[in-house]
Amino acid sequence: MRILLLGKGGQLGSELQRSLAPLGEVVAPDRHDVQAGGDLTQVDALAAAVRHGAPQLIVNAAAYTAVDKAESEPEQARLINAVAPGVLAREAERLGAWLVHYSTDYVFDGSGDRPWRESDTPGPINVYGQTKLEGERLVQAGCSRHLIWRTSWVYAARGSNFARTMLKLAAEREELRVVDDQIGAPTGADLLADLTALAVRQASQRVDLAGLYHVSASGQTSWHAYASHVIEQARRIRPEAVRRVRDIRAVPSSDFASPARRPLNSRLDSSRFCAAFGLTLPPWQQGVDRMLAAILEARP
Repeated sequence: MRILLLGKGGQLGSELQRSLAPLGEVVAPDRHDVQAGGDLTQVDALAAAVRHGAPQLIVNAAAYTAVDKAESEPEQARLINAVAPGVLAREAERLGAWLVHYSTDYVFDGSGDRPWRESDTPGPINVYGQTKLEGERLVQAGCSRHLIWRTSWVYAARGSNFARTMLKLAAEREELRVVDDQIGAPTGADLLADLTALAVRQASQRVDLAGLYHVSASGQTSWHAYASHVIEQARRIRPEAVRRVRDIRAVPSSDFASPARRPLNSRLDSSRFCAAFGLTLPPWQQGVDRMLAAILEARP
């Protein structure tokens, strides 16, 4: 199987290079390689690269994810999150290829307190969410063999993430202030990558599995409880890493002014995905603990 992977430099893209390798030849252009399709802002070059490479599977892990910056750069966000996926969908359909695309809980308005289902009506409250929703719809309209994963609070052991920020601040400050009214499930990039490889193998034999699915680790937590878990685990693994922090204070989202509004309810109901592919999603703590061990045990 010839596989085109876009967004290899991100947290998810790095893990996908590993998980997709057993499925076939993975071509993963750098984002600066315009001719190879690595720059999603150059949509004509992107289309030409897909036609030339003729992949049987396209996995799009590239995205404009700067949520606050998107408020002042809506056209750039739309180009990467919507227009480019639409181009990929059109070219995939011409080739008879599968297209895997990743989306977000931010397509919802964050109201209520039950997990969102695929059948619920989207209502994004910021530019990032609006562009991701448009991207979903263009993929659905353009490519019959699509898999769209809506997920939440993605992290990886490499690169910057919420847990690393909490560890850094815990080594510098006695008090941390973390919001407690946004609820979701931290989901590891490694988990998403492995689930992608497993699902693609099944879907390639069953076209009826094509569609949009919610995919996040099981359970739920707030950012405050997530931070508390990170600090507690760090104290077990490497106490000196969080030596200064004494208090983790819960505060409302309103205490942090930002250009883009965040949804309060980011819970996703992944039962449809589990039923369709016969898979079980682990509790969010499992992946976070593995990430923390990798981070803390690697420090000198």
